Amino acid sequence: MSAPNHYDTLGLDRRCTTAQIRAAYRRLVKQHHPDVNHTAPEATLRAQALNTAHATLSDPLRRADYDRELDGDNPAGATVRGARHRDIAQDVMLRIEEFFRGTTLTIRVNDPANPHGAESYELEVPPDTAPGTKFRLPRAEEFSGSCVVVRLRVLPGARFRARGSDVRTDLRISATRAASGGSEMIPGANGRMVRVTIPAGVTRGAVLRVPGEGLPKPRGGRGDLLVRVTYRVEVKISRGAKRPSASGRLGWGRT
Repeated sequence: MSAPNHYDTLGLDRRCTTAQIRAAYRRLVKQHHPDVNHTAPEATLRAQALNTAHATLSDPLRRADYDRELDGDNPAGATVRGARHRDIAQDVMLRIEEFFRGTTLTIRVNDPANPHGAESYELEVPPDTAPGTKFRLPRAEEFSGSCVVVRLRVLPGARFRARGSDVRTDLRISATRAASGGSEMIPGANGRMVRVTIPAGVTRGAVLRVPGEGLPKPRGGRGDLLVRVTYRVEVKISRGAKRPSASGRLGWGRT
């Protein structure tokens, strides 16, 4: 026996609104409730059919899946369609250099609902990809309409830390360089050497900005390299002069 049509169960057509679905359910469930029709053997089955129809059609996601089933888009049936057609979201941590040069990722999905076992997808991350970029990988035919959504995030490193498209790093200099100013060459986030201009009298902890040497931005261009200056302040300690003795000689006098 084929499954009942939920729209027919509620006496509605497929163009009905959610409000019409709820109104029809409330009206019919009062008429066919087993407590009201306790002498009718089919009352319980009728109430169950009304509950199933209402639960399916009043939920927008479940209704959309059911409509696709009626159109014949899913011969596998609709018992778990709502779960099958939801996207899977996953964050992936990449090293900073991988955002510049690109990389290849293998995405494996172990979904118990897939009768064929694990799914495997290849993702090509092109060079100069911005952090936060999302890739949508369409899933297998059994899950038509859903995707694996991969968002790229930055893995903190020993030298560099990212905040948005800006990259932070530290530069240790001598007190002499801090006093006189000048420039220093340091490795940049993209692997190339970058010149950092240091103003004379720079304070410890000052952050120097090097424009355009950060990570790629979502809409083009690059962020900045933020360089925090550190140095050791020179502290000299000398002993004070000895007090002269009462006899006028240096040192301590005898009594």
